[in-house]
Amino acid sequence: MLLLRDADQVTLFDVQQKRTLAEVKISKCKYVVWSSDMSHVALLSKHNVNICNRRLESLCSVHENTRVKSGAWDDSGVFIYTTSNHIKYAINNGDHGIIRTLDLPIYVTRVKGNQVYCLDRECRPRILRIDPTEYKFKLALINRKYEDVLHMVRNANLVGQSIIAYLQQKGYPEVALHFVKDERTRFGLALECGNIEVALEAARSLDEKSSWESLAQAALLQGNHQVVEMCYQRTKNFEKLAFLYLITGNLEKLRKMIKIAEIRKDVSGQYQGSLLLGDVYERAKILRNSGQASLAYVTEKIHGISSPEDDVQYSSMSEELSALEQGAEYLRPPVPIQQAENNWPLLTVSKGFFEGAVMSRGKSQVAAALAPEDDNAVPAEGWGNDEELGIDEEEGIENENVPEGEESAGWDVEDVDLPPELETPVAATEDGYYSPPTKGISPTQHWINNSQFVVDHILAGSLETAFRLLNDQVGVVEFEAYQSLFMNTFVRARTSFASLPNIPSLYGYPQRNLKDTNPKSSLPAIGLHLTDLVQRLQVCYHLTTGGKFPEAIEKLQAILLSVPLLVVDTRQDIIEAQELIQICREYILGLKMETERKNLPKATLAEQKRICEMAAYFTHCNLQPVHQILTLRIAVNMFFKLKNYKTAASFARRLLELGPKPELAQQVRKILLACDKNPVDEHQLAYDEHNPFSLCASTFVPIYRGKPEVKCPLCGASYLPQFKDTVCKVCEVALIGKQCIGLRISPVQFR
Repeated sequence: MLLLRDADQVTLFDVQQKRTLAEVKISKCKYVVWSSDMSHVALLSKHNVNICNRRLESLCSVHENTRVKSGAWDDSGVFIYTTSNHIKYAINNGDHGIIRTLDLPIYVTRVKGNQVYCLDRECRPRILRIDPTEYKFKLALINRKYEDVLHMVRNANLVGQSIIAYLQQKGYPEVALHFVKDERTRFGLALECGNIEVALEAARSLDEKSSWESLAQAALLQGNHQVVEMCYQRTKNFEKLAFLYLITGNLEKLRKMIKIAEIRKDVSGQYQGSLLLGDVYERAKILRNSGQASLAYVTEKIHGISSPEDDVQYSSMSEELSALEQGAEYLRPPVPIQQAENNWPLLTVSKGFFEGAVMSRGKSQVAAALAPEDDNAVPAEGWGNDEELGIDEEEGIENENVPEGEESAGWDVEDVDLPPELETPVAATEDGYYSPPTKGISPTQHWINNSQFVVDHILAGSLETAFRLLNDQVGVVEFEAYQSLFMNTFVRARTSFASLPNIPSLYGYPQRNLKDTNPKSSLPAIGLHLTDLVQRLQVCYHLTTGGKFPEAIEKLQAILLSVPLLVVDTRQDIIEAQELIQICREYILGLKMETERKNLPKATLAEQKRICEMAAYFTHCNLQPVHQILTLRIAVNMFFKLKNYKTAASFARRLLELGPKPELAQQVRKILLACDKNPVDEHQLAYDEHNPFSLCASTFVPIYRGKPEVKCPLCGASYLPQFKDTVCKVCEVALIGKQCIGLRISPVQFR
């Protein structure tokens, strides 16, 4: 085949067949440069570079304002060409750019690595060095060689607005996000690729109203209403904040918004909040305070809460109001089924190569949650200073050899009269009868038949069997606490979608084993994972450090009740779930005991001794080191004040072994030095640190090893024998001492 040139085009001509195979439009083509494997060709004219494949199909065309001098193909398949004052590159997909500038024109003969072999105008051979990083980076992105991309991001100097603009234009904002330093640029890229976490960090650095508003809009589209709430709070957008609380069912915070509006003297916002809550008393109060006494009376009268004094005062309006009362309706939005504490669920999307390589790997989920908090965190005031009809079918007998009406007497064949309820209309077919299809079994019934997990029965809507499984496995007898968890689980069991007009919506049932599913093995998709509970545990750690004990206890109990609703795959996950139960039990027990200790009176010596005993017991709860230091600090101070110096010194040594901050360690050493001068206990307490014991979760007294005790089948909390067959004080749902088969959350346990 030949390449034929005329003034307007280049033609690919087959000599043997004597016919034209292809044509490409390029005016006054001067040079043709083939790649080493003859798969691509570059056609050069005075001001144009046209790259084609071997069939002369145009891949890209680049126009230059100055003369194109020469060109050569790089080993990676990029065309390098020169103009009067630049060395440039062109990639087959149309990307092109400048590699370096030139002092004098050159003529390229070959490109190898980062070296360009060329001739100058005096025909002297020269070698020029170039930086191929930019076009190799683009080529790696085009060819999806993410290992090379990652290496260049980490090691090459690629930071520049042109690269960032290229990545945005080509749809790779998440790649640019990892090496851009400017916070404003990071914020824009994070919003573009939907990375709310990075956008939140950048917005905090910028701290501009426009940034918070943009972040709120992007987070709202993803259903991340916790970030939306924070953005509205930063921008003081109280109207949107109130509506957010309404649609997420957070009525408690919506009531707080009314109080905030009252403080801000925003009567309109206050009245709107009372309308959203359906609070008639508040509406009447606002109207009366605003000077609309008659309108306030109308509101009270229609809702039947008016006082006799107002009835007398506004007796002239009685006839008009009686007509209004007959057709009056109570204005109130629908009551939310549950309060949406967590963000709205998103689809699980697997991380790409680049994002997965940048993210850290390693530690198990619970191990990450067990990482100690910052030792420099200052405990809040909550710590104080003290110091989860069969009818058998008869086969018809067909005897073609016996004439009709001459059956043998031995065959006593009689007609059978079917009962009326079994008689169904029969549609005539070619065979003379029609058998209607058997009614199928719904997917949710298959879930119940195929699974012994509590969560699968909840998703199927079979709450009774779910109750029975919870009772058999972990001894749950009080199910009221599970109401919100059951509802939250059930509402995600199916999807609804429209099919044809004017017919009801159809339902889809997501499966977790979709690839190998069949009626005998189908199981519902799981929405609650172990990682979700681990993240919620971190929040409880922060609440405990901040001294917000009631709130921490509530969230820890929610995590504890959620563990039986898990489904995990491996034995390691089972161990981590059981470990999670133990963590929640220890924290709930310790925080409840500390809350009760703070409420005890301190008038008599016996009461003071009891307070010191409970503080000592608290140090034996298995908490994180940062919280263990706080419990020991309280115990040291209290026992020192009670003049029990020997025990106080023991607590001080335990505290120093945990490595506290230097300031605290210095203070504790002073107390230890004072205790060692007189190592005696002035008062006898019901506490023996050398005798191992469990703590009764009801009376907060020690149960020493060898003594009889009963345990909760769910959380494992210990109790004295007299508390058997009562409800556990820690989890508040299970029956103490009930014999159960144990927690079942993995298929491994049934093998």
